[in-house]
Amino acid sequence: MDIHAVKTYLLGLQDAICAEFEDLDHSRFITDSWVREEGGGGRSRVLAGGDLIEKGGVNFSHVMGASMPGSATHNRPELAGRSFQAMGVSLVIHPNNPFVPTSHANVRFFVAEKEGEDPIWWFGGGYDLTPYYGFDEDCKQWHTTAKAACDPFGDEVYSEYKQWCDTYFYLPHRNEARGVGGLFFDDLNKGGFDRCFALMRAVGDSYMAAYRPIVNRHRRQAFNEGHKDWQLYRRGRYVEFNLVYDRGTLFGLQSNGRTESILMSLPPLVRWEYAYEPPAGSPESELLTHYLKPRDWVSS
Repeated sequence: MDIHAVKTYLLGLQDAICAEFEDLDHSRFITDSWVREEGGGGRSRVLAGGDLIEKGGVNFSHVMGASMPGSATHNRPELAGRSFQAMGVSLVIHPNNPFVPTSHANVRFFVAEKEGEDPIWWFGGGYDLTPYYGFDEDCKQWHTTAKAACDPFGDEVYSEYKQWCDTYFYLPHRNEARGVGGLFFDDLNKGGFDRCFALMRAVGDSYMAAYRPIVNRHRRQAFNEGHKDWQLYRRGRYVEFNLVYDRGTLFGLQSNGRTESILMSLPPLVRWEYAYEPPAGSPESELLTHYLKPRDWVSS
């Protein structure tokens, strides 16, 4: 187990992703370094009001504490009473154009330690896509790239992580998916540290390859006020998921993390409409009936 190597990779990943988005947007991220009183800190980078990005953030954090918060131990009682280190890169991009999907990615590493016992470590992460208007080409591009990142680690890895993503990014109170999925994994330590670290790197390194072509395909597509209203309405689902269900949000708040960085994922503008249903047969309705349903996008 090489904690320093993981941290070095994560900092480099943050740098690389920010550089790519700055090139796409022709704008610069602001950098905000912070220290956590209980131990550790991070480096938050936020871009707002850009040509492409209405609001986006790419955060690195490395925090530690004397005990794991409840969000991490309720399904893993063996972690109770252990000190911990947690590090990761988490990002959310909310584009201006309603035809460019919101995207989210996260890769992370945890170590839980207790005197006299072996450390417990694991990796987690993934990425998912939340379109406001659906395009088969985008979904196929996204999932084909995700599968290619997973394939060197076993034929079953992509299908397992895709299903996990479909299950995780789901809003039970709305009975609908948040988006068209992607990859999600957690508690990864099978096969040893080197294999697991390589798998996490493959996921982190493939995010921009999955997202960039979709951005370039739609960033100049014309839109009107109605398209923007639908984007803002659907962003409400994003907010609901992040504040009610998201593990990262809960872990950050329960571990007394930096609130501004934790809630960076929320969009700058959003709206709710009472009992709204889009017209049948409209592109907005097609998002709900065709795209927000788990399916095999690679083979479709």
